[in-house]
This record gives sequence, C-alpha cells and structure tokens, in this order.
Amino acid sequence: MSDHKRSDLAHRIVIKIGSSTLTNEDGTIAKSYIADLAAQVRELHAMGSEVLIVTSAAITAGLQALGLPPQRPDRIPTLQAAAAVGQIELARAYARSFEAQGLIVGQILLTRFDTVNRESYLHARDTVERLLELGVVPLINENDTVAVDEIRFGDNDTLAAQVAILVKAELVVLLSDIEGLYTADPRLDEDAQLLESIAGFTEELVNAAGDAGTARGSGGMVTKLEAARMLMAAGIPMVICEGHRPHAVLDAACGKQVGTRFSSEKHSKQAGAKKLWIALSGTVKGSVFIDEGAVLALRERGSSLLPVGVVRVEGDFAAGQAVDIRTTSGFLVGRGLSNYSRDELALAVGHTSEQLAGNKLLIHLANKEVIHRDRLVVF
Repeated sequence: MSDHKRSDLAHRIVIKIGSSTLTNEDGTIAKSYIADLAAQVRELHAMGSEVLIVTSAAITAGLQALGLPPQRPDRIPTLQAAAAVGQIELARAYARSFEAQGLIVGQILLTRFDTVNRESYLHARDTVERLLELGVVPLINENDTVAVDEIRFGDNDTLAAQVAILVKAELVVLLSDIEGLYTADPRLDEDAQLLESIAGFTEELVNAAGDAGTARGSGGMVTKLEAARMLMAAGIPMVICEGHRPHAVLDAACGKQVGTRFSSEKHSKQAGAKKLWIALSGTVKGSVFIDEGAVLALRERGSSLLPVGVVRVEGDFAAGQAVDIRTTSGFLVGRGLSNYSRDELALAVGHTSEQLAGNKLLIHLANKEVIHRDRLVVF
C-alpha cells in the first residue's frame, strides 16, 4: 500500500491508454506495462475507487499477431481484420494481468452509433454501471472491426471523454508518450515549458498543441485538447501525463501534480447529462462562424444562436446534425445541433428575424434559432 490519501481520491476514474504507451517498438503488447497498471488499479479499488479503462492498440496488436508490418495499413479491410485479431490478443493480456491482482475485466466495444442513438446510449450506460457494481473493470475500445468513417470516434481520446460523460466520472487520465501540454513542441523547442494547469482555452493554447502522435497511434495532442474541451464542458477534470511515469494513475487519482490538469469551475454547472449527449455525441458535419456579439451572447447570457450573429458557414450538414461554432478567426467556442440545413443557413446569414419575416422565400425561418440553447454546449 502506498502513501496515497483517500481523502483526495477521485471515486470514478476513466483511464485512457494510447497505442504508443501500450506497445513496444516492435509492435508487441507491453505486458509488463499492463501488469503495473493492474497493480495500480488494484490499489485504487482497495481505496474505494471504480476504474474504467479505454484502451488503444487493438490494431497494432493484431498486425503483430498476423505477422504484418507495424505501420498502420491504409486499406480498411486490413485494419478491421487486424482489429478482429488484436482485440482478442489485447483482452487476453489485460485479463491475465488483472486476474493476477484478483480483478476481473469485461470488454465493451463501441461505435459512435452507440452514443448517437439515445436508446443504445442508455443501454451502454446501464451495462457499464452494472459491471462497476459487480466489481468488474470495464475494458472499452472502439469497435474497429465494423466501424466506418461515419460511425468512428476517430481516436480513443474522444471515446474516453464520451465514456466519462456517459458514466459521470470524476476524473479522466490520458496516459500518453508525452508528459502533458507544453508552451511549444518539446521535441522541437528545448525551451518549451510544461503547462501544469489549464482552466480555459485560448487560441495561443490550441496553437501550442501542434501535431503529435507516432506511427503506432492515431491520436495526438490536438485530439487530447478536443477531449479536454468536452470534459470541461461537463465539469469533469482531465489529466494528461506520461504513461510510464511511476504511479502515474495513482498520483493523478489522488490529486497529486502530474502532467497537465484541465479543470474549470466555470463549466461545472453548465450542462446536464442529456444536453451534453445532444450536443456532443454526434459526428460534426460543419462549422458556423459567428461575430463577437454572438460570442458574447452565448458565453455571458447563455443565449440561443440566431441567424443575425452568423457570418458564414462551412461543410454540408442537414437540419438536426452537429456543427461546431467558431469565431471569425476559426477559434472553437461551442457545438450544437443545427435547426437549419447548410443551404438554409447560407441564405439566412446575418439577417434579423424581422428581415427574414419580410422575405417571402425565407419567412419560414423567421422564428427559428440556428441552435437552441438546450441543444448547445459552450466550451
């Protein structure tokens, strides 16, 4: 038993492990790493925490088992075949290490369809809750054997955020091959400084993320910031830290300073579970760019988004689909479900309700918000 304190402990924790952390350079599963993780999870269980693991590396493990090159294939059937084999290899490695610690793991494979469809979303939540009640450690991955672009999460950072929102976690820990978010890319700039605490997003912060990742993974710092936005909107803290740091999970779970911690009191009461599901579960189909007045209305007054505040639109979306809300410079400020199709909004851009009502072709849009505040989350 370590010196970690129960008083500061997060009681429901989602741990996400990237492929580069979970595999060796030759693409084999790092079984000693999983064994160490299992020991940390056992200690967390002993202190009263519930732990869920979102794991990467199924495709990498499958490529190794099949004798294929470790580089991520371009062909979808090869990727899916590798995932089919790798999911078994990966689950077996977890099961053996966790069994040695007296723990049982249960595998759950998800696609974005499972979170977009409300009934499937609630069934997934109930399954996870029951596993936790039974003392099982849920082992969650994207179902790469059937997922296609329209239903993919695209990276397990996003999946981890969705799972945390699903189960109302108290903390998300992203175990990576880098210690956290720096002022610049530390691989290129020796003066880059680690940012230990982030309470909000700025354009400078997002630009500092650059592009990260390795040949064995599909994510990077950009996807981690996307996960952080979602979680901060939900009032759930997130930590990014180097996965091989000793006691990384235990330290993060007990509130010790590790890596970069994202947490904002401003958003802690912003959105209920259903509102978060509505705004964050769907695949983003486009972007709506808004003026400064509209940004202020969304952030300070919790208003709905109206056509008069829209400057331009991008993408090809239908009514009811998810869109990003951005400033004129492209900075992301929110996300929600549009009441307009792309073509309708392109016609209504910049118009007041009175102007729309006075146009025979657009009168049907006069009393329609672009995005109602109940279907919108501000980051």
